[in-house]
Amino acid sequence: MKIDLTQKVAIVTGGSKGIGAAIAKELAACGAIVVITYHSAASDADRVINTIREAGGQAIALQADIARHTDIINLFKQVKEQFGQLDVLVNNAGIARFGPIEAVTEDDFLEQYRVNVLGPMLAIQESLTYFPQTGGSIVNVSSVGGQNPGPYTSIYTSSKAALNALTVSLSRELVTRYIRVNTVAPGPTDTEGSKALGLAGTAIEQGMIAAIPMGRFGKPDEIAPAVAFLASDQAGWITGETLAVSGGMR
Repeated sequence: MKIDLTQKVAIVTGGSKGIGAAIAKELAACGAIVVITYHSAASDADRVINTIREAGGQAIALQADIARHTDIINLFKQVKEQFGQLDVLVNNAGIARFGPIEAVTEDDFLEQYRVNVLGPMLAIQESLTYFPQTGGSIVNVSSVGGQNPGPYTSIYTSSKAALNALTVSLSRELVTRYIRVNTVAPGPTDTEGSKALGLAGTAIEQGMIAAIPMGRFGKPDEIAPAVAFLASDQAGWITGETLAVSGGMR
């Protein structure tokens, strides 16, 4: 089944790298006009935009701290001014810090909840002014850890559990506005972010792989089609759901 997002305007937060970049490329390949946000990686964002344009797609990149209300307001205003509409919001931006509970600091806790929970909440809140009366689609990118947390991930996975709860609650709250809200929950995925965690060759990485029935980390372009499907009209009777894309990990 070919996913059709022709001329839909989609915002993908954190779209300069990893899963977010793959989602942006997939949505554009399905016909969407894509707006990606980046926090500081302007050169990475430019590469994603250039790749989309070279393939015949439409995309722009805008700088924003997605957990800063003024940045979110400005982001949506710019999208409205340039494209006149909003149809899809993908809350992908997130951060992860792993380690034993003894090592968790107040800053670690607040920053992960700020980006992983407050950011999506602010974006969804602002999007309600811009979705048309016919509605739209919101896809939150969570983690299988939000449902099945592993050791050394307590703050990260609890923030993703909060995002999952946000999805279900808002799917019920926004249904009368014809706005669908769903979650894609990736398993461990080979991205720049996962490499930066320093897990390669560690017992944590080995434990993760052992928990994946398919026996390997996922790839960003294996996550992106699930997001495109939930964003599309083909998923028109799906809301409040969590779709695990995890190699069988639960």
